Amino acid sequence: MKITDITTTLLTIPLTTTFKTALRSVDSVENVLVKVHTDSNLIGFGSAAPTAVITGETVASIVGGIKHIRDNLIDMEVNDVELLFTRLNRCIVGNMSAKAAVDMAVYDLFSKSLDLPLYRLLGGLYSTVETDITISLDSLEKMARESKEKTARGFSILKVKVGGDPDLDIRRLEVIHQAVEENVRIRIDANQGWTAKEAVYVSRELESKNIPIELMEQPVPARDYEGLRFVRENVSMPVYADESVFSPEDALELVRMNAVDGLNIKLMKCGGIYNGLKIAAIAESAGIGCMIGSMMECHVSVTAAAHLAASRSIISKYDLDAPLFCSKNPALGGITYNGSDVCLPEGGGLGIEALIEA
Repeated sequence: MKITDITTTLLTIPLTTTFKTALRSVDSVENVLVKVHTDSNLIGFGSAAPTAVITGETVASIVGGIKHIRDNLIDMEVNDVELLFTRLNRCIVGNMSAKAAVDMAVYDLFSKSLDLPLYRLLGGLYSTVETDITISLDSLEKMARESKEKTARGFSILKVKVGGDPDLDIRRLEVIHQAVEENVRIRIDANQGWTAKEAVYVSRELESKNIPIELMEQPVPARDYEGLRFVRENVSMPVYADESVFSPEDALELVRMNAVDGLNIKLMKCGGIYNGLKIAAIAESAGIGCMIGSMMECHVSVTAAAHLAASRSIISKYDLDAPLFCSKNPALGGITYNGSDVCLPEGGGLGIEALIEA
């Protein structure tokens, strides 16, 4: 089964509510939908979401990157998996989201050809995983209200966006803690919004107020590995890297420095499932945890992330709620949601039958 073409379509999806972090505020998401065509009757599906402030990629750069990747993969055999992914990763520097879209489409094709759901081909550990739900940066009242509403809908893990003003962030977490039941777990994500000392200050203040936090994600700027290590050495809660870890090489350096307690794998950062598996293996070998997350992406790429998540025991935390913020779904098939449970499809590949491109 040879690759004969790779095509792209741009789709803009309005969000049901504004999504705010310490880095950006968005009301809609742009997605580049990808089809990998073959000389058989099978088509592989993928997608990429540009997040310039994090990955450095735009719609134009993703489309251009995929065109370059297409020129390098045409006529390659899908079954030559290692050769194909090696060429995909070496044919262009960076452009991780473009690579991710093609990567997941090729995995989709390969597992479809074997008539296996991708998560079963990769390991087949779980058929459902439990996602957290994100609480965007906003006023104290709105964040508390949304936290209460989301937990009433059955979500037991909140991922609370913070960053920018440590004292206000502490107050945000106070009112959220007061608004929800005791059994609700709270994760905090500063999206690079603090200095290392501010992160330590916030952690100690939360401890003094008996506000339990499951983990702190990316408290400091992405390349501040020393800052991450300082935070980890001076707080009691686990510290996870997100924007600091794009590649397996980044993961190795963070492990070498003892800088983090865990790694957040995102396909748009690392270039897809092939590299995501490598990062998971590094974390497992180092004895640290793994979360799998996403940018603000559509159903297609989050389905691919969920397949990876369900295949590895080292990946034990899941942030796969992005499609719940999207007003429409471009995929026929793929993952489904039952409250906080993300349910994997049992069809071949990603379980996506077609893309709705308009």
